[in-house]
Amino acid sequence: MGPEVMNTVAMDKGRQDLMAARNRAEMALGGIYEISKLLAAPNRLEPTLSGVLALLSSFLDMRRGLIALLTPDGTAELVVGSGWTEANAKQFFQRLPERAIGQIVVTKMPLVVPDVSRDPLFSRSAPEEYCTERGIVSFIGVPIKQGDSVLGTLTIDRVQIGDHPVPFGSDVRFLTMVANLVGQALRLHKVVAQDRERLLAEQSRLAKERSEARSDVTVKGIIGHSEALMEVLEKVKRVARSNSTIMLRGETGTGKEMIANAIHNQSPRKNGPFIKLNCAALPESVLESELFGHEKGAFTGALNQRKGRFELAHGGTLFLDEIGEISPSFQAKLLRVLQEGEFERVGGTRTLKVDVRLVCATNRDLEAEVAKGAFRADLYFRLAVVPLFLPPLRDRRDDIAPLAQEFLTRFNHEHGTQLALNPAALAMLESCYFPGNVRELENCIRHTATLARTKLLADGDFPCQKEGCLSAMLWKGVKAEPPHPVMAPHAPETAEPQGDLDRAHLVEAMEKAGWVQAKAARILGLTPRQIGYALKKQGIPLKRF
Repeated sequence: MGPEVMNTVAMDKGRQDLMAARNRAEMALGGIYEISKLLAAPNRLEPTLSGVLALLSSFLDMRRGLIALLTPDGTAELVVGSGWTEANAKQFFQRLPERAIGQIVVTKMPLVVPDVSRDPLFSRSAPEEYCTERGIVSFIGVPIKQGDSVLGTLTIDRVQIGDHPVPFGSDVRFLTMVANLVGQALRLHKVVAQDRERLLAEQSRLAKERSEARSDVTVKGIIGHSEALMEVLEKVKRVARSNSTIMLRGETGTGKEMIANAIHNQSPRKNGPFIKLNCAALPESVLESELFGHEKGAFTGALNQRKGRFELAHGGTLFLDEIGEISPSFQAKLLRVLQEGEFERVGGTRTLKVDVRLVCATNRDLEAEVAKGAFRADLYFRLAVVPLFLPPLRDRRDDIAPLAQEFLTRFNHEHGTQLALNPAALAMLESCYFPGNVRELENCIRHTATLARTKLLADGDFPCQKEGCLSAMLWKGVKAEPPHPVMAPHAPETAEPQGDLDRAHLVEAMEKAGWVQAKAARILGLTPRQIGYALKKQGIPLKRF
C-alpha cells in the first residue's frame, strides 16, 4: 500500500472518529435535556428516578443501572434499578462490593472498572450477575452530591463484546452531569418538604395566637339573631366545656367550620392549636400520612420525618370536615385512635399518645350509610357522642338581612364603594330559598354588587329577577329526590305543604325520625314548619321521649 493510499485511509478514519464523537456529544446533550425535563416534573421521587434510569438505557450502551440514596452512615435508604423491583434492586445493591461503593463515597469521585473479573475491588465479592461468557463486564459509578456531601451513587454495568474501544471518558462525563441533576432534584424535594412542615407549624402558631388574643371572636363573628341560630350557639357554649367528640350535621354552606372554631375558642383548650382537615380532598394513602404523619423512609419520597395533624393538634382541637367520605379501611384506623388515644406514624413502630379534642362534620346521612354498611356503626357512635344540627338558611330567615348587609359591607371595603340595599331588596332576599345557604347568599350579593349601576341596590337588580339565578339553574329539571324540598329556589315558602300529605306516610316518617320534626322534614322533602302544619291539620299528637 502506497503512502497516498495510507494517508487517505488515515483521513477517512479521522473523519469517522470525529463524526462518532459528534454523534456521542449530540446524544449526550439530548439525554441531558430529556432527563432535566423529567426531574423538573412534580412527580413522586421513586417513579422519577426510575424514569431517569430508563432514559439512561436509551442513551448509553448499558446493561443495568442503579440509583442508591444513602443515609449519613452509608445505609441504603432508597434504591431504584433499571428492570428491577425496588426490593430486588436493593438486594443487588447490597451485594455490590462495599469497597467499590465506599471508594465512590469517600473520594467523591467517579470509579471506572474496565474488567470486573480482573479488578481487586471485585475479586471476592462480585455478584454472580457480573459473571458472563458473552464478553468483558465493565463497571462505572459516580457520586450523587449536594454541595460537598454525597447523597448516593449512580452505577451502571455493561458487556463489551469484541475489541472495539469503550468511550469510558465520555460516559463518565455524561453520568456525572446526570448525577448532578439528580442531586439538585433531591435538594428541591427536601426544601419543599421543609417548607410544608414550616407552613403547618405557622398555621398552628397563628391559630393559637388568634385564640389567645380574641377568645370569643369566632362566636361574635357568627352573624344573626334568629331563634334557630341562638339555639345552636347556646349548645356550643355548653358542649365546649367538655372533651366529648362533637359531630356537626348540616347542609353545605351552613357554617360548620365556623361553629367548630367557636367550640374550640369557648373550650378550655382555647390556648391550644386548632387544626383542620377536609377528608374528602385527599386519597386514602395521603389522608393517613396527613393525619398520623410518617417516618423518614416510610415510603418512597418520605425523605424526612413529618408530624401528622393529630400530633400538631396535641392539647387542642382537631376538626375533620366531610368525615362521611372516608373509606371503610380508613374508618377502622380512625376508630383505633379514638378508642385508645394512640397511633403510630406511617412506617413507624413507636406508639404515640395524643390529647386531642375531635370535632367532625358531614352533610351526609350517616344513619343511612350505617344501614347500608358503608359506614361502621361503632365509629358512628364514637363520632356522634354529641351531634349538633346546624339549621339551613331557609330556617333562619331573620338572619338573611344582617348577613346580606355584612357581605355588602365587606364588598364595599374591598372595592372602595358605598353601595347599600333598599327595603325592597331586603324583602326580596328574605323570601328566597337559598339551597346553597350562606355561601349562596354571599355569592348573590357579590354578583349583584359587581354589576351595580347605582349606589342603591333594588330588588330588580338581582339576577333572580332577570331569570339569571344560579340556584334556579342548578336545580332546574331535578326529578330525583333532592337534598332540599322541591320548591322554586327563590319562591316564598308557604306553611302548608303543596299537595295532600297522607296521614299514614306522615306517621311513618315521624316514626322513622324518632318523632323529630326536622328529621322527618328531610325524609319527606319538606321544611319543619310544613311538618308542624301537617301534624296539626291531621290531628296527630307529638310523642315525647
